[in-house]
Amino acid sequence: MSMDALKSILDAEVERRNHEQELSYDRPDPLLVASRYRDEKIALICAFFGYGNAHQIVKFLDTLDFSLLEKSEEEIIQGLKSHYYRFQKSGDVAALFIALKRLEKLGTLEDVFYEGYSVHSDILEGLWHLIDTLDSLYPYHTQGYRFLIGSVPRKPLRAGTFKRYMMFLRWMVRSDSLDMGLWKRIDKSRLVIPLDTHTFHVSRRLGLLKRKTCDMKAALELTEQLRKFDPEDPVKYDFALYRLGQEKLR
Repeated sequence: MSMDALKSILDAEVERRNHEQELSYDRPDPLLVASRYRDEKIALICAFFGYGNAHQIVKFLDTLDFSLLEKSEEEIIQGLKSHYYRFQKSGDVAALFIALKRLEKLGTLEDVFYEGYSVHSDILEGLWHLIDTLDSLYPYHTQGYRFLIGSVPRKPLRAGTFKRYMMFLRWMVRSDSLDMGLWKRIDKSRLVIPLDTHTFHVSRRLGLLKRKTCDMKAALELTEQLRKFDPEDPVKYDFALYRLGQEKLR
């Protein structure tokens, strides 16, 4: 298949998927819960827990009382004492809420991200600054919590794809029937594809990606290929590619 033909297929798929009905309990996605609140902190929590079975993700997110973000740290710990999800115990969930609450002293999540991003308009620099900030606000050292917020890698190109962060950034920066577009200072052309195993395998089958390892270098390679299809909005293809892989249509 030629790249022109593939672009036509993907453009049509993007258009077909770009409606609110694409998010439902029958076809669950953490964005289903995040879009209900349209709040950057709640969206980041939803993105962080966006791994594993999609039905279980949404089921867990629906149990969370996000009003705890406005409560005291003691109330947060008490309110989340029975909440856990896969690798995360209740203390890990509470730590995330507390870190996000403490971040209010510095401004918004967008403020923090933009501080790192603005130097070179670099998504990864913005991400590393956000991770460092979350880590410093509430140094909580468990495997479950570290899995949630991540660590700044020594060799970024060989690191993981940071898929859940990239998905969150897509929600925040892009604006359409699915993505919320709550952030206004980040250029959507600079976004990086949220690469997971579904998107990785379908992209290789379609000839969009040659790299055999699902890592940051692969995410950047795929983003560059999609940028040839749409230089201003390469990540608009993410949800369509994800669904094609998830539904085994390609």
